Order: sequence, then C-alpha cells, then structure tokens
Amino acid sequence: MVLAQAGAEVRAVLRNGEQLLLTLIIPVLVLVGFSAAPLLELPGRRIDFVAPGVLALAIMSTAFTGQAIATGFERRYGVLKRLGATPLPRAGLLLAKTLAVLAVEVLQVAVLAGVALALGWRPGGNPAWALVLILAGTAAFSGLGLLMAGILRAEATLAAANLVYLVLLGLGGVVLPVTAFPHAVRAVVELLPITALTGGLRSVLAAGGGLPAGPLLVLLAWAAVTLALAARTFRWE
Repeated sequence: MVLAQAGAEVRAVLRNGEQLLLTLIIPVLVLVGFSAAPLLELPGRRIDFVAPGVLALAIMSTAFTGQAIATGFERRYGVLKRLGATPLPRAGLLLAKTLAVLAVEVLQVAVLAGVALALGWRPGGNPAWALVLILAGTAAFSGLGLLMAGILRAEATLAAANLVYLVLLGLGGVVLPVTAFPHAVRAVVELLPITALTGGLRSVLAAGGGLPAGPLLVLLAWAAVTLALAARTFRWE
C-alpha cells in the first residue's frame, strides 16, 4: 500500500507544472545565474560554492515547500479524507510521501549535478557522506512540511510555505555566505536546517571533508522533532 501510494505521489508531482517549476527550473536558474554572474563576492570558485547550496535548495523545495502545499490542498479537497477511509494508516501515508520525495530528489540531483558539471564543477569528498546529509535533510524538511500542512488551512499553508522558502533561501547560506551576517544573527541562522544542509554539503563536496557531525546533528534534531509532531497532529480533514 505504501509503495502504491508513493508511486501515485510521484506521478502527481511530475504532472504538475508548478511543482516542476519549484523543484527543477528555479534551482537550475539559481545555479546558472549565480555561477556565471559576479553578483556577489564568494570564497573560492563560484561554482564550487554555489552548487552544494543549490542542491540543498532543491531538497528543501521538494521535501518542504512542494510537499507542504500539495498536502495542504489534498486535505482541503478531501483527498486525504478519502485516503483515511482506506486501510492505509496515517504513518503509511507519511512514509509514502517521504518515499515520493526521495524519488523526485534523485531526478533533481541528477539534473543539477549534470548542469553543475557542465559549468565546471568538480566535487570532492566522499559522495556517501553527501547522501547521508541529503537523507537527513529530507527527513527534516519532510517533517516540517507535513507538520505545517497537517495543522494549517490550505491557503495559510501556501502562504507560509512560500514565505519560509524565501526566508530560508536568503538566510540559509545557499548563495550568500553565512559569514556575511552579524555574529549574533549567525548563531541563530546556523541552527536552521537549510544552513546545516548547505554547510554540510559544502564541507563534503567543496572542501573534501569527512562527515560533518555538527550539521548532521542539527538535521537529525529537526527531523526527530518535526516528524514526531507531524505524526501526532496530522489531520485527514
């Protein structure tokens, strides 16, 4: 049941033009734009700095923003209510949505990595560590998105998810170094899941480091809290 629902979720995403814009087109435009245009002073090669940040942005757009909006409107239009009448349990629905997110992320990483390589990106480090960070980031953002969709009205979810997306894009170190912020602000920003995922991926893929414990712990903490709250508060209708 979970796999069947996950397949239906993936097909729905791929048929939705707005979802594709959010998950693929915008990240590609950000990657190309900030890699080619000297809009900001960045440490090291521009593509080496921007590519890991855009990968993190893509994970957030799929696992958090897209999932929150889609799930919110599914609840509004009664889709979730009908699913609630099936043998699929609430935990099974949450798991199916997470599996669907992972499937879309495979496509995102393939496309973005291909574009980045064409722009001269030469990633280093162990790709297994990058995969661990992506999985932890996916869990963290999925929990946050499902928590938001489960307790807010669809219109409120739409507005809040887009607002959070823009705020995290600006504050999360995606295209602007976190070191550019004042120290007091930086201390708070570094606890955000997007900052942890961006910094962790950059540490592995750009600096060639090992698995960064600090960013991983931040992501796991967000995942544990948000998924637990989502499982307890999610409403079918």
